[in-house]
Amino acid sequence: MNETLLGLRLLFGSGRGNRARFVLMTLGGSIGVCCLAVVLTIPGILAAQDARVAARQAVPPDRAVAADVSGLPLWLERTDPYGSRPLVRIFLARGTEAVAPPPGLKAVPDRGEVFVSPRLHELLRTENGLAQRLPGREEGLIGPPGLARPDELVAYVGMSRGELSDGLPVTRFGKREAPISTVDPSTLDILRFTMVGIVLLPLAVFLSVCARLSAAERARRLAALRLLGMSIKEVQRVNAAETVAAAGLGALLGLGEYWILNQLFSRAGLPGFTWYPGDGTPSGTTLLACLVGCPALAWFVGRASARKAAANPLAVRRAAVEKPPSSWGFLPLIAGSGIAAGYCAAGITGHAPRDTFLPSLLIPSAIIMIGVGLVTTLAPLCRMLAQRVARSTRSLALGLAMRRNEAEPGGTLRVAAGLVLLVFAASLAQGVLIQLDQATRNSSRIQSYDIPYGELTTAQRRSLGHLKDTQGHVVSMQSSLVGASETAWSPHVVVATCSQLRAAVSWTGPCVDGQAMRLRGTEGTVGEAPQAGARFAVQLDGGYRRLSLTVPERSLPYREFPGSLVIDPESVLLPPSALPPGSRPVNATFTLVSTSDPDVVRRVLDGIGHVAPTADVLPQGLDITGLQQIAVIKTLLAVGMVLGLVIGIGAYLVAATDRAVERRPQVTALALLGARPRTLRAVQVAQVVLPLAIGLALAVVVGKMAESGYLVTGGGAIFWDGAGLPLLLAGTLGVMAVAALGALPLVGRRIDPELIRRD
Repeated sequence: MNETLLGLRLLFGSGRGNRARFVLMTLGGSIGVCCLAVVLTIPGILAAQDARVAARQAVPPDRAVAADVSGLPLWLERTDPYGSRPLVRIFLARGTEAVAPPPGLKAVPDRGEVFVSPRLHELLRTENGLAQRLPGREEGLIGPPGLARPDELVAYVGMSRGELSDGLPVTRFGKREAPISTVDPSTLDILRFTMVGIVLLPLAVFLSVCARLSAAERARRLAALRLLGMSIKEVQRVNAAETVAAAGLGALLGLGEYWILNQLFSRAGLPGFTWYPGDGTPSGTTLLACLVGCPALAWFVGRASARKAAANPLAVRRAAVEKPPSSWGFLPLIAGSGIAAGYCAAGITGHAPRDTFLPSLLIPSAIIMIGVGLVTTLAPLCRMLAQRVARSTRSLALGLAMRRNEAEPGGTLRVAAGLVLLVFAASLAQGVLIQLDQATRNSSRIQSYDIPYGELTTAQRRSLGHLKDTQGHVVSMQSSLVGASETAWSPHVVVATCSQLRAAVSWTGPCVDGQAMRLRGTEGTVGEAPQAGARFAVQLDGGYRRLSLTVPERSLPYREFPGSLVIDPESVLLPPSALPPGSRPVNATFTLVSTSDPDVVRRVLDGIGHVAPTADVLPQGLDITGLQQIAVIKTLLAVGMVLGLVIGIGAYLVAATDRAVERRPQVTALALLGARPRTLRAVQVAQVVLPLAIGLALAVVVGKMAESGYLVTGGGAIFWDGAGLPLLLAGTLGVMAVAALGALPLVGRRIDPELIRRD
């Protein structure tokens, strides 16, 4: 305790400069803790959203319990795209038995009543077509307990039991898990390890830099205490007390900063991702990591930084030459780069790994090792470069700069590490975004909408067939070969006119209306082709009628639109007149076709919702849930990159300012010896920019290697991101320009001889 009190007394009683350094350490630590809190609370926000979605899920009766379910309410949920966002419509029909309403509602809506989320309420005022999907009148808003996010599009629609005959009986609302997570667990794992690379690694460097401010001055003071009779451990405790005090106060300030940011951004929202303020409340684990973990890191850094002054105080007081950095720092970089290079080689040779277990362990480990190796490699690499340049150059400014970097490689490490990790993190985040962009989405010129045929009445099919903005429709159904087993292959049957077929595909051969034909895709056969003359049958009217047909002799070639699959590659085309009037095919699909323009897709979905509000519509090639997850992940990655940018620039500014203060005696001495201010500024810029250029070049190379290795293991079609390289190089040049400009003001015009009085 005595050493701790002595450290605090030295902290507040050793001059204005030392107190200013303490304030800088505290502010830097608060920024780091705030960034750490943001990263650690993201999983909690996602879990809270999933919990509210699970709470509104309907629980059906237990099959093991024999009971009359005719009096229970009926429930049916439909999820449709609205632009690039899902629209959740929950249809409810009251029963004779009372059931507690879903979260966010005071009662189960009656027939014709509609309750909507606040965001959907706003859209209904501007989008008239959207109201077609919600038959009824708006009676109120859904409360926050029934919504995953403030901007979620949800509606509860009250209907009669006759209108909701295909609904499921409900005993209560609330399940343990949501049917679909806000972010898929595998995607969440990708986000976690990406956050480690782009936020937590730079954060560890940043906090270490803040804990080692004025390292040279403090080392001289600690060496004096050691010479006065303190033991090595006592000296380390004195130094650690100062760093822990700054880290502890910074942790409290950082949590306060996070609370303010959470309140602001949760109400304003981020593009593609919103949350309630309560979801962002830090958990006990987060508070423990911020209030205990960060001071603990400062404690160990403080003890490590005081080891040299405590072990050899005379060398510190006399400014002895530092020991060269160990070459063992190259080991993590070599190991991580070797793993990434191995996967790159596998991608080049066409042997991309199919197993996901081993890459899921090796690639994150390689990225972490590369990130750590970039930091540990900087000091020995810059020292070797400084030695060679200093021996060969004839420039006074460059020679002075390189001799200083050779004598003090640790200063270069503190200044350049944050920016180097920033460039590496940018390349890594770019690879993750490329993999996410390869998710399933519709890239075709047309959009098809599959609706189960049995869910539509004759009037609804007639209305959908003349729906505005659609190009046409076809009906496809399954068949069975006559006299063969049920597992034998049988052709699909497409019921459409020639004009309807032409609207669904890119090109067809000569087509004759009223005549059955074999459809033959021009892009190759998938499966077994139907043989002419083979007998097959289709089921009609719930299986009570059976229509026997023969595979026709004449074939009709056709070609699908690129990226679409509306027609089965080997099918039989039947004219609508081939079916008996008023018959209803079994296992059939009613498919509408339109252009893939987003506005057209929205209008078609609105029209389908108006004609058949409870029908299950499947837009082919449009994974609306996946697109929403990608939007959330992109937003969170953007947050991570902003945090990484703040951390990297903050680490540079703190380290560069601290280094300039420590270098003032040397700069003053050179000025008194006759060095011009222009020369001194050139020395300062060269000291920062040249080592930084080496580190950034290394970060770009190994960053692209790690990104390519990650893409190779992702199973996508893109392995090499050549398009992102110019942007990354431009960003690297911008970082170097900022670093050079930041080094210019570090040489003042006024010479203060007091700075070298002791020397």
